Amino acid sequence: MKNEKLQIVNKKGIKLQAYLELPANQKPNYFVIFAHCFTCSSTLSAVKNISRSLTNHGFGVLRFDFTGLGRSEGEFADSHFSANVDDLIAVNDFLKENYKAPSLLVGHSLGGAAVLVAASKLDNIKAVATVGAPAAVDHVKHLFSHGIDQIKNKGKVEVNIGGRPFKIDEEFVSDFDKTDLLDIVKTLRKPLLILHSPIDTIVGIKNAEQLYHNAHHPKSFVSLDNADHLLSKSEDSKYVGNIIATWVERYFKAKENIMLETNGEQLVGHLNLIEDNFTTSIQTKNHSMLADEPSSFGGDDFGPSPYEYLNAGLIACTAMTLKLYAQRKQWDLKEVFVYVTHSRKHSDDLGIEIDRPTYLDHISKKLKFIGDLNNTQKERLKEIASRCPVHKTIASEVIFETSIL
Repeated sequence: MKNEKLQIVNKKGIKLQAYLELPANQKPNYFVIFAHCFTCSSTLSAVKNISRSLTNHGFGVLRFDFTGLGRSEGEFADSHFSANVDDLIAVNDFLKENYKAPSLLVGHSLGGAAVLVAASKLDNIKAVATVGAPAAVDHVKHLFSHGIDQIKNKGKVEVNIGGRPFKIDEEFVSDFDKTDLLDIVKTLRKPLLILHSPIDTIVGIKNAEQLYHNAHHPKSFVSLDNADHLLSKSEDSKYVGNIIATWVERYFKAKENIMLETNGEQLVGHLNLIEDNFTTSIQTKNHSMLADEPSSFGGDDFGPSPYEYLNAGLIACTAMTLKLYAQRKQWDLKEVFVYVTHSRKHSDDLGIEIDRPTYLDHISKKLKFIGDLNNTQKERLKEIASRCPVHKTIASEVIFETSIL
């Protein structure tokens, strides 16, 4: 997964902080916009977990901070509900212009209400998923009801919401009364997934019932048993992301992940010089991976570098060889860590005397064993580590045969 930080300007000229997360191959089939909960931000652990679960299913996810929240510009008083919807539309337009039009909106709590309204305004949105969403936008007013009476006299007051101070004004408060969310849901006519916890004490489960009752099919409900409103347990938020990804497959046309033909060889690599920089797709018959160069070398850092893959092969072979040897000897080896670094070192620094001193390839391999092992056993494992097939291949003279197809 690759995370790219963005700044998106809304119609008021306010810069919204956003993060675009892409699947491993950097080529998502569909894009998703995630709207966070009231007074939260896009860096909430639940938001990140849901987003990353979606990227694991091939989606590109854009999560962002509403006006006046997180790292976005603006004042919280300007982050009333209508402004949230406008922010969503601005983010939607940014994706359309710079990447690809999003197809799915996902919203948490009041963000769920915002995506329902935004979806009613955006033709490119084909499905909506809400998590712990209220059935009425003004549901959140009870969170700052202690300051509403003072607004008429002072114009703008500071209220405490969730232990944090926020300044609100009359427009902020009155805007929550302008939207009839259930009426919008009745006319939405797009696939809707409602996820809600039956023990949610912030937005009660009755809200999910009202949303579901007023929505038209296709509609679905999933109960988030034993989850709190903020999905503070990581297993709950990861579950939500996986459920959304699986559910939406019903409504989005499946796009085949085309595998490269290995032509009878063990691996094949492909670099499209027109579309990509250094990013190279590598595939076996059943598995795929990406290689790239780090940013310091002019790459996009979408995957390990070629030498990191070389080191990875040595690490994997070493660990597997040690496992087999320890099992055969019935030694108490529970875990093994293999640390490898490739570099170029001068023969003089390595204490190697050769006719023409020069720089040589140098591989450092360090081993860490977990288990009840004595020093003799550890030394023997160290010897065996040098006998794994990949280690012997790298250390020996290799004959290459290159041909053109």
